[in-house]
Amino acid sequence: MKIGDIEFKEGIFLSPMAGVTEVGFRKVCEMAGAEMCVSEMVSAKGLYYNSAKTKQLLTFPENCKCKVVQIFGSDALIMGEVVKNFGKEYDIIDINMGCPAPKIYKDLDKAYQIIRSCVQNAQVPVTVKFRSGVDSEHINAVEFAKMCEKAGASAITIHARTREQGYSGKADWELIKQVVQAVNIPVIGNGDVTDRDSYLKIKEQTGCQGVMIGRGALGKPEVFSKILCKKEHFDKKHAILEHIKELQKYYSEEFISKHMRKHLLWYLAGKPKMKEYKEKANKVASINDIKELINSAYDKED
Repeated sequence: MKIGDIEFKEGIFLSPMAGVTEVGFRKVCEMAGAEMCVSEMVSAKGLYYNSAKTKQLLTFPENCKCKVVQIFGSDALIMGEVVKNFGKEYDIIDINMGCPAPKIYKDLDKAYQIIRSCVQNAQVPVTVKFRSGVDSEHINAVEFAKMCEKAGASAITIHARTREQGYSGKADWELIKQVVQAVNIPVIGNGDVTDRDSYLKIKEQTGCQGVMIGRGALGKPEVFSKILCKKEHFDKKHAILEHIKELQKYYSEEFISKHMRKHLLWYLAGKPKMKEYKEKANKVASINDIKELINSAYDKED
């Protein structure tokens, strides 16, 4: 598939997840084979007003394959100005319309103005990520997709659950199929893809050109390697240590220690002695604590 002039061989991507897809985790997933790893959701208003904390979310690993920054906001002028300031610093700009206030789902004219403002001010392709609708009574994904295409989006991603569902229930792949059939731009399907089997099924059943994986990659960046049937062994212990190493370039030890606790629980899920590891993971207070735990869990077992 192609987004603008950027070509992707397999169309397998890491979904943006707030508080999760920071620079270290994106590097690890890229190591495993993800062709595009989207940043955490970044506030356009925060960037507009020069928030240092917001700007830190724009960090990418060195030699990143494809720099994709996801922004959100409800002011078309601010969104356009922020995108204009990006220039060609990033390869793709993605607009998050899956998490904003419900009124944006219902007010397609407002959503159109936001997307159009970004497209007109961008020097790179603009994509849009959205959900099925606000709730089961307001499913408007097909209409929303057509609006995105009309506004100039180069591709769209649909997480086939409503905003009300969050991550509960089953993703509606039939709706993704309807979206694919309704537009002439690439559609990326998102929802319930956790392995090669589900990756192949969603593409076959919906016709989507790309697939985005979110929760299926938590603690399991090797999912990308397995989906792609890579012959070389994915060294998970090495990958986790690279995750930490990448974070050390940009964040304090205190931040890393607290942030990595949740990642450690995901990385260690299913391991023998998980109860013991969970207790230790929730108490790590230094980089050495993290490394000792990883070494203890992986040295003898992998």
